[in-house]
Amino acid sequence: MRRKIGILAIQGAFAEHASMLSALNVEVIEIRQKSHLENIELDGIILPGGESTVMGKLLRELDMFYPLKKLIEDGLPVLGTCAGLILLAKEVINDNECHLATMDISIKRNAYGRQLGSFQVNHEFKYLGEIPMTFIRAPYINSISNEGEILAIVDNNIVAARQNNMLVTSFHPELTTDLSVHKYFLDMI
Repeated sequence: MRRKIGILAIQGAFAEHASMLSALNVEVIEIRQKSHLENIELDGIILPGGESTVMGKLLRELDMFYPLKKLIEDGLPVLGTCAGLILLAKEVINDNECHLATMDISIKRNAYGRQLGSFQVNHEFKYLGEIPMTFIRAPYINSISNEGEILAIVDNNIVAARQNNMLVTSFHPELTTDLSVHKYFLDMI
């Protein structure tokens, strides 16, 4: 049976995730309004990179915040990349505002500096081996609860983790040609 993955498509790098999933023969549903969360059976959802403050504001304005939070809390598999990681974090060290707060992690926003501080490396990702990682104004995970699992560390910073149905990366796996992270996410379903 073909999997159906929703991608939050209100802001950010959703088209790039859609391309990755299409390459893996996955049906993609762009989530743009509340009814998409309520009326479509999804096997998982991706919260893409972009601007977390804008995404959080739009989730509330479009009345999608609580339905999305409930789906994740009820066990819907979710992949949060960069801004998506920020949306899922229970604590943001350098910001007073948390958003969905479903994953027991503490993070630091823009930890790698401004746009000019963006970089790409090949680094080890637990279970996947060495993969390319693209960091753009990326956060990193400062701490994770005992329920979570660290999946990747770059420069002594946690940049990928999993807790139950939630997988997060500081980097943008959708900005490379490597499908490993998306396959790993699909294997969680």
